[in-house]
Amino acid sequence: MQSVINYYNRFDEWGRLDREPIEFQVNWHYIKKYLPNTGHLLDNGAGPGKYSMELAKEGYKVTLTDLTPRLVEIAKAKAVELNLGEQFEGFYTADATDLNMLPDGHFDGALMLGPMYHLQEEKDRAKALEELNRVTKTDGIVFVAFMPRMKHIFASLMSPGNWMPNDNMDAILQFSKTGCFNHADEGRFTGAYYFNIEDINPLMEAHGFENIELLGSNVGAILSNDLWTYWREKGEKEVEAIMNLIKEKAADPSILGVSSHLLYIGRKR
Repeated sequence: MQSVINYYNRFDEWGRLDREPIEFQVNWHYIKKYLPNTGHLLDNGAGPGKYSMELAKEGYKVTLTDLTPRLVEIAKAKAVELNLGEQFEGFYTADATDLNMLPDGHFDGALMLGPMYHLQEEKDRAKALEELNRVTKTDGIVFVAFMPRMKHIFASLMSPGNWMPNDNMDAILQFSKTGCFNHADEGRFTGAYYFNIEDINPLMEAHGFENIELLGSNVGAILSNDLWTYWREKGEKEVEAIMNLIKEKAADPSILGVSSHLLYIGRKR
C-alpha cells in the first residue's frame, strides 16, 4: 500500500472534489436521503475529510479514519478551522482491513468511499467489508464507493497515453480479466482495483448487507469542459436543472457503466 500512500501524499484530494463537484453533490444527495437524522457515523478512508466536515455540520458525531497520515492531519486541521472539533470522536491513521481501534456495532452509519479502489487482493476486500460490518450497528446504513471496470476499459481505449501501461491491447485485455491497474508513470493514480458492476451487489450481500441502491455518482464526467462551459453560459438555472437530472438518473442501471465512480447503499442485516 506504500505506493497508494505516496500518491495521496502528493495529491490534492480535497481539491479534487471541488474540481469534480458532480461526484460530491450526487453522493451527498443520497447520503442525506438515507442516513438517520442523528447518530454516530464512521468515515472510513475519509481522505482529508470532505464528507466528514459536512456530516459534522449536520450535527452527527463523526469518527474519521484514513490510510495516509498526512490526510488525517489535514482533516484534524480542517475540523479546527471550521470549528467542528467537538463533533469528532476521533481521527485515526488506519487500514480499512484492520479497524481494531473501533468497537463492535458502534456506528449508526458508515461511509467507505475510497478503500475499495485500492484493495487488489480478494482477501483484503473481504476483510475490509468484514470490518465495516463489524463496527456498524444492525440496521445501520453503509455507503461504499467502487470504480467500474468497463468505464476504465473505454478510458484506456480513448486516452491510452494517460493510462499506461494500458496503451496496448494485450494490457487492456489483461486488465479486463483482473481489474487490477498499476500505472506505469510515477506519481499517477495506481494500485487500483476496478469492479465488474454485476459483482457488487452479490459481494455486499455475502458480507452481511441488504442492498438498497447502486448508483453512478459521476455520470456527468462524460461531459467535456467545453460542454459545461456551454451550459454555464446559459445560466445558473440550466446548470441546476442538469444537476437535478443527474441526481435523479444516478440510480438508473443503464448508466452505471459510464460513471467513473459508483456508490453502493446498503443496510447491515
